[in-house]
Amino acid sequence: MRVTLGQLRVHADRATNRAAVGNAFAVAAHEHADLLVLPEYTSAYDPHGVGPEHAEPLTGSFVEMLRAQAARTGVAVIAGTTLPGASAGRAVNAVVAVDPAGELVGVYRKVHLYDAFGTRESDRLEPGPPEAPPLVLDVAGLRFGVLTCYDLRFPESARRVVDAGADVLVVPAAWAAGERKELHWRALAVARAIENTCAVVAVGQAGPGVVGRSLVVGPDGVVDLELGADPELGSVDLDPARIARERELNPSLRNRRYTTVPLP
Repeated sequence: MRVTLGQLRVHADRATNRAAVGNAFAVAAHEHADLLVLPEYTSAYDPHGVGPEHAEPLTGSFVEMLRAQAARTGVAVIAGTTLPGASAGRAVNAVVAVDPAGELVGVYRKVHLYDAFGTRESDRLEPGPPEAPPLVLDVAGLRFGVLTCYDLRFPESARRVVDAGADVLVVPAAWAAGERKELHWRALAVARAIENTCAVVAVGQAGPGVVGRSLVVGPDGVVDLELGADPELGSVDLDPARIARERELNPSLRNRRYTTVPLP
């Protein structure tokens, strides 16, 4: 199957972002992709912080546009957005999954908020429930499990998604720039692929304050596609047989002696 990475620069202006997403769908369809992956916060973004002013419901214009584009092109999509929170003045960092028929098939609410490196997402956002079932989407013979940005630093999150049947980890992100941050992004994506014998599709935002550098990693840790720092689209084929072969050669998932469960 083929996946297109939409490394977009996301703005505060929602109409500008929807236009960029429409172009990404057009490119994905032209390249006969089965799945388009877009960054964290694709609906609207402010590098100084995302909050309730950027939120819209699942019935809002952004998700409805994703559904219409998926139905029109036959390309499934996984994309970051921001939803209203349960309390006033708060929002939820979320990723939605839409199938090729345009049906909204799942929502992942980011569990690990980015309270690190001098930033506090929890000042404006509510975390998702850690006990919620993982979001796993079936597309063209592979199962795609969703993490978001900072989740990549927590190997137990990736393992829990793989235990739910994921062959590929999808990581929409707005990975903050800074000292050694590009190194961390790449190294963690490669590590998650190797330790879970799965592919990793990590798609970051481009633009001020974020690193871009989207990449696709095979189950053997080989980087098959890597983009630069600027807005860019790229497509790559994922082979289910390659994942199966690697899991047979390196049966680390069968050999492990620990399970992963949410903290109380």
